[in-house]
Amino acid sequence: MANGIKGATFSSYLMLYFNQVVGVPAAIVGTALACTLLVDAIVDPFLGRWADVTRSRWGRRHPFMYAAAIPTTVFFFLTWFPPDGLSHVQLGLWIFAFAAATRAAISAFEINASAMAPELSGDYTERTRLFSLRYWFGYAGAYGFTAFSLAFIFVESEAYPRGQLNPESYVNFAALGAGLIFLAILVCAAGTHNRVPWMRQADGQAGDPAMPLREHLREMLAAFRNRAFLAIFGFGVFKYTAIGLYSATTLYFGTYLFKLDTAQLALLTLDSFVAATLAAPLAPIFSRWFGKRTSSMVFAVLGVSIGLSPLLLSLFGLFFVPGDALLVPVLFAIGAIYGAMVAISLINTSAMLADVVEDSAVETGRHTAGTFFSASSFMQQCSNALGIFVAGQVLALAEFPERADPDTVPRPVVESLLIHYIPTSIGLWTIGALILLFYPITRARHERNVEILRAREAEAREREQRDAALGGPAR
Repeated sequence: MANGIKGATFSSYLMLYFNQVVGVPAAIVGTALACTLLVDAIVDPFLGRWADVTRSRWGRRHPFMYAAAIPTTVFFFLTWFPPDGLSHVQLGLWIFAFAAATRAAISAFEINASAMAPELSGDYTERTRLFSLRYWFGYAGAYGFTAFSLAFIFVESEAYPRGQLNPESYVNFAALGAGLIFLAILVCAAGTHNRVPWMRQADGQAGDPAMPLREHLREMLAAFRNRAFLAIFGFGVFKYTAIGLYSATTLYFGTYLFKLDTAQLALLTLDSFVAATLAAPLAPIFSRWFGKRTSSMVFAVLGVSIGLSPLLLSLFGLFFVPGDALLVPVLFAIGAIYGAMVAISLINTSAMLADVVEDSAVETGRHTAGTFFSASSFMQQCSNALGIFVAGQVLALAEFPERADPDTVPRPVVESLLIHYIPTSIGLWTIGALILLFYPITRARHERNVEILRAREAEAREREQRDAALGGPAR
C-alpha cells in the first residue's frame, strides 16, 4: 500500500503538477525523474545485499522496514513544495533530489517486504496467492487514495473548473499521501514482526569475519547470471517503462481528450480497484492452469490491447465523444477488464521472481532474496522513471503546451499525442512479453529445487549434530 501510494502519485500526478500547474516543461520533469535511476542503480542493490547479510534479533528484514518510515514520509512531502523563485532547471534539480531520496528511502522498506514472500512460503501456488494479496493492497493504496483525492481534495472552483489543476489542493494531497505511507509502513512491519523467528536468518554466524567488498559485489552480480532472473528483468524493464508512460499520460487523456471532471476521474480511478479485486483470486487459478510464464505473457499483451482501444477508436473518431452518457461507463468497464489482465500478469511475474530465489540457491548455495528483490525494485523504479521520461518526450514531440486550457487545446495536438503514444505503449509491452520466452522455471523444476534445498538443509543439521556430539566430551 505504501509503495502503491508513492508510485501512483509520482507516476501520474508529479508530471501533471509540475508541468501544468507549476509550468515546468515536460521534458525537464521527465528528465529529472529519469535521472533518479542513477541513484537507484547504486542504492537498491546495496540495500538488498545489506539486508541479506544482516543478523539481528529482529531478523534481516524488519530493521530496514522500520527505519524507512520517517525518511520516506518526509522526503515524499517535500518533493511537492520547492521554494519560490526557482528557475525551470533549478526546479528540475529539486524534483530529482527529493524524488531520488524518496525512492531510496521507500526501497529500504519495499525490497525487504517483498523479500519476505519466499521466506514465508515455498509452495508454488501459495506464493502466487501471497503476491495476489500484495498487489490487491497495492492497488487499493494507489487507486483508493487517488480516487479519494479526486473526489474530496482536488476542489473545483470558478478559477479552476478542473480540480486536478488547482495548486492549493496539492498541500492536502501531499500531506494525506505522506501520512498514509507512514502508517502503512508501520502496520506492515509491526504486523509481520511475529513471523521473524520463522524466517531465514543471514547465512553464517554472528562472529564470522566480515566479507570483503569484492566478494559482496561478486555475489550481487551473480543474480544477473541467472537466466530466469534475466528474463524477468528484461520483461520488467519494458513493462514498467510502459506503465510509467501510461501513468504519466492517463490524466492528460482524461483531461484533454475525454474532458472529464474530477468526479468522473475519481470514478474511473476505482476501475483499477475493481481490476485488482478480480485479479487477486484469478491469478493463482491461471497460474495453476497455464503456468506463470504463459499467463504473464498472454494477459499482458491481450490486456493492453483492450486498454488501448478507446484511444485508438478516438483517434479515428469512432469512440464516444466528451459529454456522451455512455463515455464514462464504457471507459470504466474497459479499464476494469484491461486492469485485471495486467494485474494477473504482474502478480504471476512477481511469483516467478520468488521461485528464482530457490533456483539460484541450488546453484550458489546461498538464499539471497534481498539481492533479487532489490534488483527487481531497481528495475521497477528505474523503468517507471524511464517511462515518465518517455512521456515527457512524447508530450514534447506532440508539442503539447504547458498550463493548457482543456477547452482550447487544438484537436490536432491531442491527435498527435495519441499517434505518438499508442505504438510506443503496445511496442513496449510486446517486446517485454517476448523476452519471457527465455524464462526456464516450470512448476516441476521449482518443486525439484525445493526438495534439493530441503535435503541439503537436513544434511547440514545432521552434520552439526554429529559435530556437536563429537565435540561435547572434549569440552
